[in-house]
Amino acid sequence: MKNVYTVSQINNYIKNIFVRDMLLGRILIKGEVSNCKYHTSGHIYFTLKDGTGQLSCVMFAGQRTGLDFRMSEGQNVVVSGSVKVYERDGKYQLYADKIELDGTGQLYERLEQLKAKLLAEGLFAPEHKKTIPAYPKTIGIVTASTGAALQDVCNIAARRNPYIQLVLCPAQVQGFGAAKSVAEGIQRLDGYGVDVILVVRGGGSIEDLWAFQEEEVARAVFECKTPVISGVGHETDITLIDYVADLRAPTPSAAAELAVYEWRVLSERLDSVQKAIAKKMFDTVNTAREQTLLRCKRLSYFSPKCQIAEKRQQLDSIQETIQRQMRAVLEQSRRRIAEPKEALQQKMRTVIEERKRHLAILTERMKGLSPLSRISSGYAYIAKSSGMAVKSVQQVKEGDTLTISLKDGVILATVTQNFYKNIGEQ
Repeated sequence: MKNVYTVSQINNYIKNIFVRDMLLGRILIKGEVSNCKYHTSGHIYFTLKDGTGQLSCVMFAGQRTGLDFRMSEGQNVVVSGSVKVYERDGKYQLYADKIELDGTGQLYERLEQLKAKLLAEGLFAPEHKKTIPAYPKTIGIVTASTGAALQDVCNIAARRNPYIQLVLCPAQVQGFGAAKSVAEGIQRLDGYGVDVILVVRGGGSIEDLWAFQEEEVARAVFECKTPVISGVGHETDITLIDYVADLRAPTPSAAAELAVYEWRVLSERLDSVQKAIAKKMFDTVNTAREQTLLRCKRLSYFSPKCQIAEKRQQLDSIQETIQRQMRAVLEQSRRRIAEPKEALQQKMRTVIEERKRHLAILTERMKGLSPLSRISSGYAYIAKSSGMAVKSVQQVKEGDTLTISLKDGVILATVTQNFYKNIGEQ
């Protein structure tokens, strides 16, 4: 009977054939990128094709660390990886771990060396970045005179601030001699005395933008005394002058947005500030007026004339009080002198008798409270050797020495036995 295999068995068998093949385990394949898709997971799915065939490819997110450019349709690339079978779909594909642009590998290597050199010299250091003026009057532009980038900048400047002056220094932005042309344009505008310089160019291939990767242009930007904004290519394009420029814009239009302030917004802000200043001045004047009136009242109160009048009134009041008191004293003295002498003596005797009776009452009260009086009646005063009075049998114990004071003497006694009985007990 013939052997019958499942689909999975066949796919697994073919997969093992691919795995054992040393050539497919590590291979370099070049071709044109097609159907390139960046998945939300971070994986990149694309197809390599040439004139007669095509090959499905995938680069997983973990392998993208070495990819220094964004893949797009039509790029010629060299892909390093391994060819394996995807068992679920029964098809083979290239699993990429490194991708380079075909023909530009040496350029990228030279660019990385130049970038490392300029970084070591401090051309990218933040402390060398100049501040972009908030309200420039003249803006210099280095770009092609016929390019779309210039038109974008002009349109945005006209919309945001039609009163600003634009100074164009036409430059060759791609091809042989482009780097020198761009560097000379930056130097000319720097000498012209503009407030800020825009170095812009529209999108293009890596070769089209290569003039802005040259050392000559980077050093011209670094040595420029005028603040420079770079806006080269699309948002994903990053060139060498982006690192050196004082501010990097993702596109030429964005560079214009950053450089040109909106005069309407500024006008509204100035109006708001003017109103705030006027209100502040009005409030300040009113406050100062109120304080001045208050100080005038205080000055009038403390003036010599006012003080003299107030003191004179106080003197009149004091004089009246003294005179009234003097009259009262004289009247009282007159009444005392007028009283008969006998009446005075009788009054004195009455007072003396009253005082004697009061003193006798107090004396009797003191006798009643005196300890000596109690002792004379048959009571005794008992104290411990320390002098503390004994008021309860609980305060003494056997062997204590007691002092018993009677009306005719003192007895020293020693406690031999202590009987305690609650008073409430029968």
